[in-house]
Amino acid sequence: MNKKLIYLIAFLIIIGTIYLVVNSHNNKPNISVLTPNLNINPDTLAGIQTGNAPWAPEIANLQARLSQIGLPALTAEGTVLHTHQHLDIFINGKPVEVPANAGIDDAKGFISPIHTHDTTGITHVESPAMQKFYLGQFFDILGVKLTQNCISGYCADNKNNLEIFVNGTLYQGDPRQIELLAHQEIVITYGTILQLPFPMPKGFDFPAGY
Repeated sequence: MNKKLIYLIAFLIIIGTIYLVVNSHNNKPNISVLTPNLNINPDTLAGIQTGNAPWAPEIANLQARLSQIGLPALTAEGTVLHTHQHLDIFINGKPVEVPANAGIDDAKGFISPIHTHDTTGITHVESPAMQKFYLGQFFDILGVKLTQNCISGYCADNKNNLEIFVNGTLYQGDPRQIELLAHQEIVITYGTILQLPFPMPKGFDFPAGY
């Protein structure tokens, strides 16, 4: 076998190997490419709750809601992005518990990228992809309606306001669009101006390691 033929065979082997590696990589599912629906109407979500507080995590339709909002049902907590926030909810001046195990379906064996483990009000963002997550997505996962004017069945009127504070500052805009960032203190209040919490929480003492 002459040298030219040997070089040609070696060249073809190298090209074939490169093709197989690239093609194999391209055929793998790309978990970083997620297409969340940020403009969804919460009223259209399966199992969404619009009743009085307190609320339990709505699990029966969780997988359907995740599909509707374009987020994955994970078999394990993601490790690429891992942050924590703290959420306080006040309805007519009284604190409402943020339920444990929101976004977790133990029976079916999956977990949402945003979830809770206990009733401390700490939310966990644990995602297999580096992307932005928003307050509206958490409430969609929890199964409680949140819009610019309503939390569940509590809607702003000529007497009561729905106001959101982030790190002690009043948020102007759609609360669904609040990006979840590390160590935020988010306060959702519904009621009269006299029923606002005082002092307004500005931060939270997260456990070590959070």
